[in-house]
Amino acid sequence: MTIHLNSQSDLEDAVHALLKLDSRLQPIFEKTGMPALRQREPGFAGLAAIVCGQQLSTASASAIWGRLTKAFEPFDHGAIRKARADRLGRLGLSAAKIKTLKNVARELDAERLNLDVLAEEDADAAHHTLTALHGIGPWTADVYLLFCLGHGDAWPAGDIAIQEAIKVGLGLPARPTVKQMAPLAEPWRPLRGAAAHLWWSYYHVLKGRAGVAADKVTPAAAPGPRVRKK
Repeated sequence: MTIHLNSQSDLEDAVHALLKLDSRLQPIFEKTGMPALRQREPGFAGLAAIVCGQQLSTASASAIWGRLTKAFEPFDHGAIRKARADRLGRLGLSAAKIKTLKNVARELDAERLNLDVLAEEDADAAHHTLTALHGIGPWTADVYLLFCLGHGDAWPAGDIAIQEAIKVGLGLPARPTVKQMAPLAEPWRPLRGAAAHLWWSYYHVLKGRAGVAADKVTPAAAPGPRVRKK
């Protein structure tokens, strides 16, 4: 059964369960306190916002997303599928991002892709479905599963901030690689998504002590669409 993080209460229950699964997390929790649930809009808009914000500063990502959502009302896969590439480019999207969004829009339109059902699938299977799409990398897939679908076991193994937090928190000699992150997270199944929230909170604690703005380093902190209303 898939666990979902659709409310702050869900996250709190999951974090407390994590602490029972792995005692090493207790000192981390004592420093962070209960993390806040982070959510983004589900569906095509949520995935599109993550794609738009890739490899951009917070300000640039916000500006481009603002222009896109203003230009297409409603903002949905049908509108992007029909939009001219040159128009999307003038709004700030790179050629690679235009190709990615149009491909996803075509898959949705042809009903070969259903983003909603991914919330109920095994996290690794859902991850594979998304990364099979042109232009959707592992980090984008995992952030979508976690923030947009509330998948309780999504694990953004490539997130640098989580890697750094785990290195310090678990006393590792070096920041773990993406490959090393998978076995490290095995004790936290099926709650790896909750663990990600905890480690992001710990990263902010570490950077706060160092006087460094965590959002400048954390890819997952890039802005996306509005928070879902419950």
